[in-house]
Amino acid sequence: MAGLLGKDARVGVGIVGLGDISSTYIRNLTTRFNEDIHVVGGTDVDAHRVDVALKKFDLFGYRDLFEMLADPRVEMVLNLTNPLSHAAVSEAAVAAGKHVYSEKPLTVDYEDACRLLEQAQKAGVLVGCAPDTFLGDGLQTCRRTIDAGEIGDPIAATAFMVCHGHESWHPSPAFFYRRGAGPMMDMGPYYLTALVSLMGPIRRVTGFEQKTFPTRTITSQPLVGDTIDVEIPTHVSAILEFVRGAIATVVMSFDVWAAQVPHLEIYGTAGSLSLPDPNTFGGPVSVQLANARAWRPIDVIGSAQDDSRGLGIADLALAVRSGATPRASGELACHVLEAMHGIHASSMNGRVYVMQTRCLLPPPARDMT
Repeated sequence: MAGLLGKDARVGVGIVGLGDISSTYIRNLTTRFNEDIHVVGGTDVDAHRVDVALKKFDLFGYRDLFEMLADPRVEMVLNLTNPLSHAAVSEAAVAAGKHVYSEKPLTVDYEDACRLLEQAQKAGVLVGCAPDTFLGDGLQTCRRTIDAGEIGDPIAATAFMVCHGHESWHPSPAFFYRRGAGPMMDMGPYYLTALVSLMGPIRRVTGFEQKTFPTRTITSQPLVGDTIDVEIPTHVSAILEFVRGAIATVVMSFDVWAAQVPHLEIYGTAGSLSLPDPNTFGGPVSVQLANARAWRPIDVIGSAQDDSRGLGIADLALAVRSGATPRASGELACHVLEAMHGIHASSMNGRVYVMQTRCLLPPPARDMT
């Protein structure tokens, strides 16, 4: 990475939660983003995970979160705990005067997210949140295409994430059918964040949802044969109206055996744009303009096309030093979280949900890798 801060101005980061995803973060933060980020150390409620991380990455290990928060070298906390713990960990960090970057969702409950942002504002610290895939070269290519007016004014979009769940491949799939997960809370942030980053904030939403299978049988090791009681909706269909007028159709499902649908498409007054999987950082990207007979590939150029997790943290570090607004901001994550809760609320009460939050359209990403 061609860092923008330099080692003398790097932001010290402490990591809370050293599960599987932490290895990718630590690897990227200590290599690609190491001129903007200095990983000081980490902690986890599971002492074995701390030991593994220490041996693998030569990091300092803290006994617990509070020992980490007392370390003046730690300016920012990277919150990689389970979603149900996001609010408590991030609030503790803010109370200690630390900036926070959290894995998605920002919190499980919308009210907790609003409180966290209010506390951060009072404390004078910044909050950022995954996903940061919209900062990758694939979706940034889409952003440039839209900003250049190539497809005209966006008028509609579709977003599909359909599969048959995690019990056939994940080693511990029960979490995905509990509160705080499901297709909307687990995968929705990638799709909704991509749409908001390209078309601006959402005005109102409506939704329908169902729990098709009350139980799931695990067919993956090591829990093969165990049964999961499903607590949350596993098929969600929604309509989103954006402030700028575009309307998006969104389907998130763990109930579909097979499908032939696009990840994301945006339809404009002068053409259509085919977007990549928003859970990735690269392409492909293609466009078909009015009266054209075929889709035309658009070159995706840049170095943020592979697994570039950490882009959002590096951007937050630059914001800490420069006073700028982070792109993968807490405000953006809170807006997306409200939309997801609004879809569930609409399904339950049969009414359109009018959004209370607004967020700025994030500026195009600078080349940070």
